[in-house]
Amino acid sequence: MLVHLITIFIASILTYNIALTYLLGMCPFISLSRSLKTASGMGFAVIFVIFLTVLINWPIYNLILVPLHVEILYYIVFIIVIAASVQLLEMIMERFFPPLQAAFGIFLPLITVNCIVLAVSLFMVIRNYDYLSSIIYSVGSAVGWMLAIVIVAAINEKLKLVGDIPKGLRGPGIVIMTAGILALAFLGFTGIVNV
Repeated sequence: MLVHLITIFIASILTYNIALTYLLGMCPFISLSRSLKTASGMGFAVIFVIFLTVLINWPIYNLILVPLHVEILYYIVFIIVIAASVQLLEMIMERFFPPLQAAFGIFLPLITVNCIVLAVSLFMVIRNYDYLSSIIYSVGSAVGWMLAIVIVAAINEKLKLVGDIPKGLRGPGIVIMTAGILALAFLGFTGIVNV
């Protein structure tokens, strides 16, 4: 069982990285990967929201919706839980981290509609994970997304120092190119672990 959980965790970070393999969560990924500090903060926010939503969504789905044979409602329920989790995160950040909240701008509330948060809960259902596996997968997926955005942000900061980026590639163009090269690097882990 422990090997299975470790495999799920490592695979969700590297082999099946939610940002680099499935290309999910690209809106904040592109917009917030210009600064390492902002990217790190958003990464931690996404980890918190994904972890919290899966922690709540698995019992709701498996202990309420499935026994009542109303599984069809899981999209609506998952989205409500995601929205509540993001609202909780916004209240915490407003109280304790106002500068970071200001740096996120509109992208913090947009975590509610960020496809990775919903995708992790949907993958949990599709792959029929038990509760512990779902939690491990959620943390691994969120850490993988954070790893990708932090690496791209660090590369972007180094590229700013070089300053020889062609005009047409500045901004989102260089972010997508960097993410593509990073995805190729992560592709090298394929075959090591599978979920």
